Amino acid sequence: MIVRKLRLEKGWSQETLAEVSGLSVRTVQRIERGGKASLETLGALASVFDVDIATLSTETSMYKQRELPDAEREALEYVRDIKGFYSHLVVYLISIAAMVVAYFFMATDYPWFIWPALGWGLGVASHGLAVFEVFSLFGADWEKRQVEKRLQRGRS
Repeated sequence: MIVRKLRLEKGWSQETLAEVSGLSVRTVQRIERGGKASLETLGALASVFDVDIATLSTETSMYKQRELPDAEREALEYVRDIKGFYSHLVVYLISIAAMVVAYFFMATDYPWFIWPALGWGLGVASHGLAVFEVFSLFGADWEKRQVEKRLQRGRS
């Protein structure tokens, strides 16, 4: 996670870090998810970030062991939620576009693609409203009640 933090401080993408350090994008992704890094990999990253290898390896292990600050954890969760929404939206748009193209090649008179577009579109819209906290049926209060309910059930 410290690698991710250092990368974001420089404003680099994972691809840029991989290119500059001579590592593969997959290696960078694995390390950012908390995977183990070899001494050679740590050396490449340390030289790119201009830090000592010992500091980077110590920071990496310390970062895994300690809990993230609440604000940082919430920010990471929020960014992941936004990323999930945009991924959902892109898949929706591509799929509906493919359905429209298929409709024109099928030579049918009934525009059947409207129904999946409307149904799935409602799902995408509700996902966006929940992510951007405009409206959420299952907000923080609901989550808190559910956790308390589960904890009470576990004590019985």
